[in-house]
Amino acid sequence: MTAVDPQQLRTFVTVARLGSFSDAARELGYTQSAVSQQIAALEADLGTALLVRRPVGPTAAGQRLLEHAAPLLVRLAAARADVARLAGAPSARLVLGATPLAVGAELGRALGEVRREYPGAEVEVRILGHDALPAQVATGDLDLALVDGLAAPSDPLPLPEVGPLTTVAVDERPLAVALPTGHPLAGRTGLALADLSAARWLDAPDLAPGAARLRAATGVDGFRPAARYCGTDLHGLLALIATGHGLALLPEPAGAGVGAGADGVAYVPVAAPRLVHRTELLHGSLPEGPAALLARLLAG
Repeated sequence: MTAVDPQQLRTFVTVARLGSFSDAARELGYTQSAVSQQIAALEADLGTALLVRRPVGPTAAGQRLLEHAAPLLVRLAAARADVARLAGAPSARLVLGATPLAVGAELGRALGEVRREYPGAEVEVRILGHDALPAQVATGDLDLALVDGLAAPSDPLPLPEVGPLTTVAVDERPLAVALPTGHPLAGRTGLALADLSAARWLDAPDLAPGAARLRAATGVDGFRPAARYCGTDLHGLLALIATGHGLALLPEPAGAGVGAGADGVAYVPVAAPRLVHRTELLHGSLPEGPAALLARLLAG
């Protein structure tokens, strides 16, 4: 067996994702016959069928190849982007990705300094989910990213391995359980997460740790979500908490007092286990320019 052709692999992934040879041909800019030939060549090389044709979908072997294909293609794109950054001229454009809770006043001040140093810089900030950011930085879709999450004090965030990225801690804040101000626990000075495993929780994957992460952190089963919130708007999540639809684990706002909270939400500090809300900066090679300056300002 020869080495797998990356283009054939990319074509296979596209066909499997779209469930159609013709749709894949349109997306990739090929003829349908060219797509069929690439799939046939890949199957011949691997010695097994990868797709069933009616309806189009992966075989068991094809499903296993898909599990390997996504990270392989990301690493290939990351290598190309990394070399291009090193070889390219400095760019006056800055594209920053961030998870919703990673954006704060410090970022605003740092961007202001970048604009003063590079008054002609084009600045774009994209608010995205946790899972998308590392790969987009590695492949050059983003210059750098701010990612937040749950961690033990001074421990790095558990991020996917997508290439040689630099990771720098920029902030650690206390965690709190967000609950309605009228909740019986709203006046507590601290809460153990394990004691809340049977409570109603909100599943908000882009804003707060999910049930699996809470179970792993506490070693306790439970934390079953009462409702799912799909979005990056924190105000919408807080409205659901305030009206009793569930709890969420969030960074404690500056100046929040026990039992007090804006918009009907109280924040009670997490007493156990020892966890923090951590924000990290991710970037690859950065030629001198707006992105490199922003990275230095945030890391400093």
